[in-house]
Amino acid sequence: MKNFIVPTKEQVSANNQEIFNNLEKMVGFVPNLYASFAYSENALGNYLTFQNGKSSLKAKEKEVVNLVVSQVNQCIYCLSAHTAIAKMNGFTDEQIIAIRKADVDFDSKLSALAVLVKSIAENKGHADEAALTNFFEAGYDKGNLIDVLLVVGDKTITNYLHALTDIPVDWPAVPAI
Repeated sequence: MKNFIVPTKEQVSANNQEIFNNLEKMVGFVPNLYASFAYSENALGNYLTFQNGKSSLKAKEKEVVNLVVSQVNQCIYCLSAHTAIAKMNGFTDEQIIAIRKADVDFDSKLSALAVLVKSIAENKGHADEAALTNFFEAGYDKGNLIDVLLVVGDKTITNYLHALTDIPVDWPAVPAI
């Protein structure tokens, strides 16, 4: 039974209220899924620290990971949010659909990344050897692989949070594929 409502600033701890204020300044609003982390005293701050950590991956590469994992996990909330963010990072609607399908024909390096991420997500970490080989041949290194795994984990957390809470999507709707 899913009975989670989006907590308001007044309903969360003082620490989380401060984080809400910062999110409002940075994003313009507190995304519903972030607000749902605030049911916990520590989860929102811990998650944001994790999500915003340094990475060898570029913003576009992170969005490839976010979109592919969210597609595999069929998380409409994260697909909607990361479609908007991917557009801010210069991807077109057509490119975003291709990324979600892990069928990227416009950039060979991003293609290798998308195929590997899909394999990781679908196989619970046991990536296909050919996908891993192609990833390295595309120019990525072992450090990049570890950073990919961190983004996969990040996105899996939010995908699962939405699956458990069914918090309303507050991002523009995206097409099913």
